[in-house]
Amino acid sequence: MAVEAVVVDASALAALLFGEPSGPEMASRMNGRGLFAPTLIRYEMASVCLKKVRAEPEMHGKLRVALGLYSRLGVREVQVPPDVLPEVAWRAGLTTYDAAYLWLARELGAELLTLDRSLQQALRRMPGPMRGSPEGGLPKGLG
Repeated sequence: MAVEAVVVDASALAALLFGEPSGPEMASRMNGRGLFAPTLIRYEMASVCLKKVRAEPEMHGKLRVALGLYSRLGVREVQVPPDVLPEVAWRAGLTTYDAAYLWLARELGAELLTLDRSLQQALRRMPGPMRGSPEGGLPKGLG
């Protein structure tokens, strides 16, 4: 039996690893599924950890331990072709970083697990695979 794939972004993983209120829901939604993310996920998770350390310096040790648990989750990191990201980002109104998650989810035909509102909205606006060019192509300067 094949395991169902889900693409996870930094907001979903941070909720789980750093004990945020949405953590139990994210754990439940990830349970038993194959986790996928763009290769940038490691850097985004490190950035989230740093932000939390700056906000609560006394938690530095615990936050570093929590970040270290990432490697135990078995997230399969996928290299997203950088040349597709400006187009996807432009079409979806996202940063290129967030566009990488959207592209990967669409390419895998998988759910994108995120707590990011702008990414959730882009998912609703952009059904289907991300292959090919939008009608009319990119705006000048992005092509």
